[in-house]
Amino acid sequence: MDNFFMNKALDQALEAYKLKEVPIGAVIVKDGKIVGRGYNRKEISFDTTNHAEIMAIKEASKNLKSWRLNDCTMYVTVEPCPMCAGAIVNSRIKELVIGTMDSKGGACGSLYNIVEDYNLNHIVEVRRGIMKQECSNIMKNFFKKLREGDKL
Repeated sequence: MDNFFMNKALDQALEAYKLKEVPIGAVIVKDGKIVGRGYNRKEISFDTTNHAEIMAIKEASKNLKSWRLNDCTMYVTVEPCPMCAGAIVNSRIKELVIGTMDSKGGACGSLYNIVEDYNLNHIVEVRRGIMKQECSNIMKNFFKKLREGDKL
């Protein structure tokens, strides 16, 4: 099931790519069903907080009528940043499944590890490297085209 849901997160990343947003996508799953989806929208919304993970958390919370996402799993194509890692902890997401790590901004094991910090009130179970190559490739392709000045 991991590949199925990570593919759904990649679909969300593709939506961001089409909008010339950094192509990161996320889905939140509860009881085998997607309850929240999100992709980066900070460029088109002029809002730095509109990351894929935040958008998915907001949708899942609305759909479940609760800010507590205790029995949920988030699939995200790229390791979350500190802001998103904090939101994941605060929303009580049970499990986080990461496609590829982010050595420049990741806060779930690369630069920091907010989601597994025992000083906080909630610990998230984390699995890394699910469909790593596919998740990495969409990012590499996006930034390569951006550097070359190609149309995205």
